[in-house]
Amino acid sequence: MGNVIPGRYTAEMEGSFVVFIIGMRVNRLWSIHKWLPVFRAMPAMMKELYQNRDLGFMDGTMHISWRGVCLIQYWRSYEQLEDYARRGYKHLTAWRDFNRRIGTDGTVGIYHETFLVEQGASEALYNNMPLFGLARAGRHVPATGTKETAGRRLGRDTYPAVPSPPNPS
Repeated sequence: MGNVIPGRYTAEMEGSFVVFIIGMRVNRLWSIHKWLPVFRAMPAMMKELYQNRDLGFMDGTMHISWRGVCLIQYWRSYEQLEDYARRGYKHLTAWRDFNRRIGTDGTVGIYHETFLVEQGASEALYNNMPLFGLARAGRHVPATGTKETAGRRLGRDTYPAVPSPPNPS
């Protein structure tokens, strides 16, 4: 995951962006022949996206549990995300395979959620964390001054409820 960066940081994003959450859920553990191909398709799609940044993909993280996997992705625009979904070789292949092999039989669940985020409508805080999330997709900057509180990062006039520790020099 990377080296821990001591201190308090936030993310700066230029313009609007998209947060896309996609995942799968194992509904029948013993149907490994059904869910394993779905699980294996996800890293291949991520690799394709990282190798083709011109598609609009900015960054993403994969979270695995015993019951499935969840990917959180950041995209420049909805149009680029949709274009990849409809034309991306790895995704289109996985989508067709899922519909053919599983469809609605209930063995494997899939889901996605899409959030269109206007400029200035997001905030983030990373305290003693490796480069992560929006900070990897955008810019990683100190959470001080006008960026010290969640409210300030969202353009509001708020004060810290608890004094913030100073960032290391």
